Amino acid sequence: MSSTPFYGGQAVIEGVMMRGPRQMAVAVRNPVGRVVIHSEPLKGAVYQSRWARWPFIRGAVVLWDTLALGMRSLTFAANVSMGGENEQTAIDESATGFKQSIWASMVFALLVSVALFFVLPVVLTSAADRYIGSPLVSNLVEKVLRLGLILGYVVAISFLPDVKRVFGYHGAEHKTVNAYEAGVDLTVSNVRRFTLLHPRCGTTFLLVVVIVSFVVFALLGRPPLAERIISRIALIPLIAGVAYEIIRLGATNYQRPLVRALLAPGLAVQRLTTREPDDSMLEVAIAALKTVLVEEAVPAIEPVALVPPPAITPGLAMSERIASLASRSTIRTSRPGAFSRARRGRPRFRFASPTRSSRDAWRLAGSWEARGRSRSSTRAAAAPTF
Repeated sequence: MSSTPFYGGQAVIEGVMMRGPRQMAVAVRNPVGRVVIHSEPLKGAVYQSRWARWPFIRGAVVLWDTLALGMRSLTFAANVSMGGENEQTAIDESATGFKQSIWASMVFALLVSVALFFVLPVVLTSAADRYIGSPLVSNLVEKVLRLGLILGYVVAISFLPDVKRVFGYHGAEHKTVNAYEAGVDLTVSNVRRFTLLHPRCGTTFLLVVVIVSFVVFALLGRPPLAERIISRIALIPLIAGVAYEIIRLGATNYQRPLVRALLAPGLAVQRLTTREPDDSMLEVAIAALKTVLVEEAVPAIEPVALVPPPAITPGLAMSERIASLASRSTIRTSRPGAFSRARRGRPRFRFASPTRSSRDAWRLAGSWEARGRSRSSTRAAAAPTF
């Protein structure tokens, strides 16, 4: 049986975060067109304990890990995308550790999300319960409201120009992961032809969460409002665990027609959160995934080639500066740890090309169908794509 892990990631501001079982990397394009990459090993009990890989437990663990890595990656990306002193701040923090304020921001964002998408539908449904005779119908109304709030929020923010670009990077992340799982060389021309959709996407995960929550909460009937709110919050880890196992099972057996049909609604919803990326977005996503693969010492992976940084013509507008870069380069930093002990205490900086093709041995990874049939259920927890 194969022990090949899944790889996945998230879109961030002007960049992409990718992660595997032991390593993460976030690649962000700065205002002058270079790609700044931060990578670090994944440490701690969440990544190394056996209990973190138990079925139905690993879903809640991955959810929390996704929030933590996502918030840190977003902070790094926001600083790099602004350039100047903010970029240097992001590089420095990547070497010394991120501030505690990021954790406070993550907890605040989590509380707001729970209040908006879990508590508010319960309150609204409770107000209408006097007109609803059946507990099952009441639960259905609650789930329709929750799904409507989630989809409405996504549609509303999709009109913002910055969010449109994030959705483009989301599409680039999906295409890159699909290309890797198909076993092709990670080049822009190869990656571009793959689909925007992926069965392990977090958007699909949200839809599965709503469906699973309907089944779970229907078993509880219609308790008083206070008990209903507490149950919705307390059962989030359980619902996330069940939903994660469904997504994982579906992704592993995605080559089966029945599984494809069952996952079709979730894939359709992904069209709200993905956009067709341009080549520069694909370059960033490829650079992030290649960095993770190299750091995890995946066999036959070619390291990112070292090249000098391109010259920037002074006096040009920002868009012209970016257009003047004949070949985009990468500034790479690596947090001191298992992969940078020789320079402990300082980040490493490299200028590198994110579009260089990897070796033909990449194709040994096999096609998606072959990999899906041979995967073991005891494999390390899969990284969801977002």
